Amino acid sequence: MGSGTAQGTAGVRDHGGGVWSIPVPIPDNPLGHTLVHLLDTDRGPVLIDTGWDDPESWEVLVAGLAACGTGIADIHGVLVTHHHPDHHGLSGQVREASGAWIAMHAADAQVVRRTRTSEPGVWIDYLTAKLAAAGAPEEHLAPLRAARASGAARALPGTRHALPDREIEPGALLDLPGRRLRAIWTPGHTPGHVCLHLEERHPSLPEGQGNGRLFSGDHLLPEITPHIGLYEDPEDATVTDPLGDYLDSLERMARLAPAEVLPAHQHAFTGAPARVRDLLAHHAERLAGLRALLAQRPLTPWELAERMEWNRPWPQIPYGSRTIAVSEAEAHLRRLVKLGQAEAVPGTDPATYQAV
Repeated sequence: MGSGTAQGTAGVRDHGGGVWSIPVPIPDNPLGHTLVHLLDTDRGPVLIDTGWDDPESWEVLVAGLAACGTGIADIHGVLVTHHHPDHHGLSGQVREASGAWIAMHAADAQVVRRTRTSEPGVWIDYLTAKLAAAGAPEEHLAPLRAARASGAARALPGTRHALPDREIEPGALLDLPGRRLRAIWTPGHTPGHVCLHLEERHPSLPEGQGNGRLFSGDHLLPEITPHIGLYEDPEDATVTDPLGDYLDSLERMARLAPAEVLPAHQHAFTGAPARVRDLLAHHAERLAGLRALLAQRPLTPWELAERMEWNRPWPQIPYGSRTIAVSEAEAHLRRLVKLGQAEAVPGTDPATYQAV
């Protein structure tokens, strides 16, 4: 595999032992593509994630499956690592074409259900108020207010994503005859993110080099860190700690010590415990840096985001990415507060935070 040249076959890879990966493009996204994995079972092939809901992405998925010796109509089931559109987007179309079931963790299924049923303007109202409370300037809020007034909220992604048929239960061996695939709940990137551990001997690495193979979704990637923002639910006032969830989930992956990781972006890799150590160190360093900023003077979440290190200077970060960056800053602030290293300054609006 991987030698094809037709659209959808370039980059298709046979990982051995009835596992393939198909790079499905993500439109206008620097990540480039989602690695959709195909797992052969005694009841038929199963997909792990499906890719973005886009006609070209669909064509590439169909061609990639053909390169693996199967077709959309043959798909028995779809396992969704998390609800984001570059993973879950095409699941409904796969189900329509094949009759396959779709499975997802309950927490992310709830996000899909809420997104489908919410009145279109609710999310924009919530986001506008939340960004204002985080200290966003008026020039950042104005486009949201304009979108609300024009009804553009109806075009938000995810409003037609498929509801799953089955629940992925943490710790359970999935009902896949002929395979041993166990679900591991790894919240952080989303509240219901799951990794899937193939508890079988690696087809090519020496025995004793590691513990099976791990389909890691966005939880564990070889060269980049996944976005960790707040779990957003306009109807839920629970103060969550997504970064704490993520760090705890990472440590579990180090203890699992899979022989190989098959992530949803970039490429397969070995050395999972070392990669986990790097990620834990990265976040520890980032938290220490943010606490040092807050020790200089109190800052709003927006002001903190402006001072954090990103892949480009703040003035060059696009509008939508700034919203995501502020959510990540807030997730780090919540972690610092929970660790007793920062606190909100009483009576400030928008809220400012200081080191303690």
